[in-house]
Amino acid sequence: AMLFTMHFVKREFETVFVHRFGNDTMPVFNIFKNSGYYWLFAAWIAYATMHPLYTPPANLMQRKAGVALFIIAELLNLKTHFDLKNLRPAGTRIRKIPNTVLFSLVSCPNYFFEILSWVGFTLASQSVAAAVFTMAGAAQMIQWALQKHRRYRKDFDGKDGREQYPKNRKAIVPFLL
Repeated sequence: AMLFTMHFVKREFETVFVHRFGNDTMPVFNIFKNSGYYWLFAAWIAYATMHPLYTPPANLMQRKAGVALFIIAELLNLKTHFDLKNLRPAGTRIRKIPNTVLFSLVSCPNYFFEILSWVGFTLASQSVAAAVFTMAGAAQMIQWALQKHRRYRKDFDGKDGREQYPKNRKAIVPFLL
């Protein structure tokens, strides 16, 4: 419960203090779709992990490794969001190629680290609900990362004086995807 709550407290912090949203950021329908997605999964995960018959993983090392992975991935996810914020001056639509250490291998390390945090959560809880939530979220974030990666390559094609997007950078998983 603490890990799940920590994630969404961090997300609220980012929404208020880190992210810069434009008018075209999210269609109104998506607010309801996303809220339903999170509320339904939160209810399922809470039921599964707070039920009196829930048994946490017997392997204490597995729980500790899951918690450690979750916390490290959440902090790296937060760092990528600050990197993205600092990439674009406030009030502009200027697009630049992210070039910080976390962006050196993938276009979307924020999604990569979010997936890793939920893998850690799944390891720590050993919950089917958490595993399904992780897989559903990963499927969506992989799709977004591939779209963003294609857009980066198109927008930064090296033509007409534009920067060339790094050729070896993958979309979301270092060296693979």
